[in-house]
Formats: sequence, C-alpha cells, structure tokens
Amino acid sequence: MADIQQLNKIASQVRRDIVRQVSFATCGHPGGSLGCADYLTALYFEIMEHDKGFNMKGKGEDMFFLSNGHISPLFYSVLARSGYFPVEELATFRKLNSRLQGHPATHEGLPGVRVASGSLGQGLSVACGVALSKRLEKDDKTVYVLTGDGELQEGQVWEAIMFAAHHKLDNIITAVDWNGQQIDGPTKKIMALGDLNAKWTSFGWEVLEIDGNNMEDIIKTVNQAKSTRGNGKPKVILMKTVMGFGVDYMMHTHAWHGKAPNAEQTETALAQLEETMGDYPYSV
Repeated sequence: MADIQQLNKIASQVRRDIVRQVSFATCGHPGGSLGCADYLTALYFEIMEHDKGFNMKGKGEDMFFLSNGHISPLFYSVLARSGYFPVEELATFRKLNSRLQGHPATHEGLPGVRVASGSLGQGLSVACGVALSKRLEKDDKTVYVLTGDGELQEGQVWEAIMFAAHHKLDNIITAVDWNGQQIDGPTKKIMALGDLNAKWTSFGWEVLEIDGNNMEDIIKTVNQAKSTRGNGKPKVILMKTVMGFGVDYMMHTHAWHGKAPNAEQTETALAQLEETMGDYPYSV
C-alpha cells in the first residue's frame, strides 16, 4: 500500500527543485513542471518497475517517455531523487556542457533519458513503437508516456492514437496534462480541444479521468489502467491539473509556462513548498 503522505513529501521537494533549477538558470518552464509533479512522483517512487542502473533498451522493466519535453526540470528532479544521477547535478540545469539541457537529450548519455524530446507531438509515436516491441519480445512490462493538452493540437499525435488502437497496444498508458493552458494562452482560445474523452474513446482507447494533483487518485487510477491489460485497448488518463500547482502566484495562468521567477518571487515560492529531502547546493 502506498504511503500517500510520504509521496506528497517527495512531490513537495521535487517542486522545490523545479523552482530552484529554473530560477538559477533564469529560464525554463516551471508551470507545467509543477502541475505534473504528483504524477511523475507517483510513477517513479511507487508505480513503475524500473532499474536505476539504467539500460537504454529497458528490457524487463517499465519505461517512461516524456513527450512534452519542456517540463524537463520536473523530469530531471524525479530522476535524480530516485537515484539515476547525483542530486547535486541539478545545479547544472541549462548550463553550457551540462547533461541537463533545456529539453531532454540523449547525446550526453544522461541516465533515465531514452529519447530526445522538445519537438512536441512525437512522444506517443515513440512509445507506441516501444510497446509493440515489448509485445513482440514477450516482455510483460508497461510503457508510460506523458503529453501536454496543447500538444494534442499536433496531427502526429492522432496518427499515433490510431496506430495504438489498431495494433491493440494494451501495454501502453498515456497521461495527458489537461491544464487548459499553453504558451500563448488558454487552449480553448488558441485551438479548442473539444470533448477529449469522446475523441479518445472514438479512436478505440480506454479513457479514465482523474484529479492529476491528487496522489491517491493518481495511484488508484493508474493501477486500474494496468489491471485491464489484456482487453486489447490502450489506455489514456486525462489528468485535470493546475499549471503552477503549489505556488499560488503561478497557478491557473499560462504566464508561467516558460518564465523564470526573480529572486523575490523564488523566495515566495519556496516558502510555500516544504523541504523534505534536502536542497542541493547551487554549485557543484
């Protein structure tokens, strides 16, 4: 049984890491990173079977792909806090010659990163290929992918959605960060997404909806999605999240999609987030 309180404490530290990385680099994407912190914490610290020693092929383990790569501060924090590389390396975020680039990249061999992501719309396609490969190799582990809701405006995503349903990839679980915001404003004003539940359902997917900032709800729903493996349907979890969750002045607005807080704003944010695992130093 998951220790929800402990997972929430880890998520709080992850949020501190996000704010500090973006602040120190004076650039980055805090809004979506903060909003998805609960989900990635649940995956890496409770749900997924994964090897921190890191094998690029991921055979015999669950695999995660971050499609909305701009929320890299979150990805890096969760990887470091779960043991993939030293936590102190978070201080190098977006610095020259760092392994922690603004969008995850593979050329520096950062453990935990299996595909470069930054060009939106590609992650689900990659995950579909991996899920199909696992099935062909009789590997019974699960493939997870996280996308943004604004990302669903990309046509390639819907091609991948059709592919997964056609090939009955019931070993893939997609989560959509459904916060209603993208870099230029609310999604409903930029390009309305319509009824996402009905759309995914009509494409042959099993659809679940959750509060993406509720740890207990996340774990319960992901386990429910895993339990239906064998029914020939890929799963999608539509996560209602709040952009900037945990930092009051960043919440419910696209303004902090890709903007770093200044020194005063950083202190205000950190005062709202509990330090639970120890902050890393600003230099290594």
